[in-house]
Amino acid sequence: MEKEEIRFEEAMQSLEEIVQKLESGEVPLEEAITLYKKGMELSSFCHSKLQDAEKQLISIIDRDGNEKAFDPTKGGNSNA
Repeated sequence: MEKEEIRFEEAMQSLEEIVQKLESGEVPLEEAITLYKKGMELSSFCHSKLQDAEKQLISIIDRDGNEKAFDPTKGGNSNA
């Protein structure tokens, strides 16, 4: 699978299609195994992308251009 060339949205769409096929119960065993493996790869890829996005979102840049951790308990007010 071309993990680096597929977009997150495309991977999620493919994963949803795989899940629907597997849930239908009408897929031959050999194909189900192949679909399951591909689904696990897509799931891992999507999970990794979401973790990367989360890491980016939990840090902020202050007025001086310094990166600092975002503390959601302090809300949107910042003295920086």
